[in-house]
Amino acid sequence: MSTTHSAPEPISPNVREARARLEEIFADCHDFTVKEWSYGPDLEYSACGFLLNTLSQNYRTTYTQALFQDLSPLKGALDADLTPDKISRFFDSSGVSSHTVQILDSVDQVVRNLTDGHIIILIDGWDHAISCEMPGVETRSVSEPTMEPVVFGPHNSTIEDLKTNIGLIRALIKTPRLKFKLLNAGPNCRREIVYGYISDIVCPDDLNLFEKRLSSIEDKDILDTTYLEEWVEPSVYSPFPQVRYTERPDVVTSALLTGKIIMFVQGSPTVMICPGLFIDFFSTSEDFYQRTVFSTLIRWLRLIAFVMAITLPSLYIALSTFHTELIPTVLLLAILDTREKIPFPAFVEALLMEFFFELLREAGIRLPRPIGSAVSIVGALVIGQAAIQAKIASPIMVIIVALTGIASFAMPQYNLAIALRVLRFPLMIMAATLGGFGLMIAYFLLLLHLTKLKSLSQAYLTGFAPLDFRRMVNELLVRAPIRSMLRKSRQRPGGVR
Repeated sequence: MSTTHSAPEPISPNVREARARLEEIFADCHDFTVKEWSYGPDLEYSACGFLLNTLSQNYRTTYTQALFQDLSPLKGALDADLTPDKISRFFDSSGVSSHTVQILDSVDQVVRNLTDGHIIILIDGWDHAISCEMPGVETRSVSEPTMEPVVFGPHNSTIEDLKTNIGLIRALIKTPRLKFKLLNAGPNCRREIVYGYISDIVCPDDLNLFEKRLSSIEDKDILDTTYLEEWVEPSVYSPFPQVRYTERPDVVTSALLTGKIIMFVQGSPTVMICPGLFIDFFSTSEDFYQRTVFSTLIRWLRLIAFVMAITLPSLYIALSTFHTELIPTVLLLAILDTREKIPFPAFVEALLMEFFFELLREAGIRLPRPIGSAVSIVGALVIGQAAIQAKIASPIMVIIVALTGIASFAMPQYNLAIALRVLRFPLMIMAATLGGFGLMIAYFLLLLHLTKLKSLSQAYLTGFAPLDFRRMVNELLVRAPIRSMLRKSRQRPGGVR
């Protein structure tokens, strides 16, 4: 079934009719501004300027001169020889020399450019419009990253301006093989989306699949980079993230050099990196700014934190409920002593403390920054101490829940830490139901899910399954010396692409 598209509405050569049409479209828009003036030998010709004054800055002194900057030596309304015929003939035959000026031939283009912050000029007797790009809404300058603090390495971050973000990456990777492609999404937001890759390094299968999945977003109003995650990843219901996020240009650069695809959205400081494999979530760019031995120890610490964050509460429930014989006698006596007069089983106790901890964590995030951290720390101390004194929870359970939370904070990627928070609860249920056997079943199902999962065309457990021992060691367990890791960039035959 074919779809028909209506022809674009032409611009009326009568400036009053064109003005009435635009005023009808932008009715009830208080920032829609119209400036009218006359020109010619006896000021018999009229022209109108249109803009949204909340998007265009410094328009009062610049836009009339920008209109006629190509008509040298004519200087606007003061020139006696300036007529609509001369203007139309000039622009129809010569175009424009400035990259900030465009010639538009439909009302749809006029509306689109107005909402992009341009100034539109209509001249009586000409069925075209002149669009002048003006300074837009001010954005914050490049500053230090807020979500990824650093000790060593670059201290700049991406911001909400798309051109600035692309420029930061272009300044670090100076090759024509770095490609950036533009998409426009949404009938209302018309958000600019840009994805980039290095043509001779990126996996062609990944790129083709990525572009295929993005082909359906043109009619969707995308507000942030994170919206696109569900289009890129194949399994939206999996708790494990299949893309990474960053706001650091050096992380983006490193990802591009290893064959990843990056994505920007206008108005969002967050950069998406895909494919996101399991081993990618355990390393940071700062690993390569530290000494080899120290970075390797930190990687091992993250692995231990991962195991603790996902297994500690469920393992305690299984041991204390079903397998007390596996606990050393002295430790078992200490646990029993602390659990005396606790009215709840270990599972309910753990569930309550995990609920309180997650509640405090969310409260600390949502509260204003100056008081959020104080409330979360004081709240945790007060609730933990009160729970022990009220015999609602034992000290060992408070310690386990606190260690589990701290271990999840050690994950370099926040979206992986969220996955661990989600997985803890079904593991606790399996441990309370079937003990160690239930944990074995849960871990087996989890492993089956991970082996089935893919990020674009690559297996999520690449390095583990299929087993690539060298890659697993170098990217997960050991940070090899930099000089042994650097390789000459691959390039396809035939020169520069």
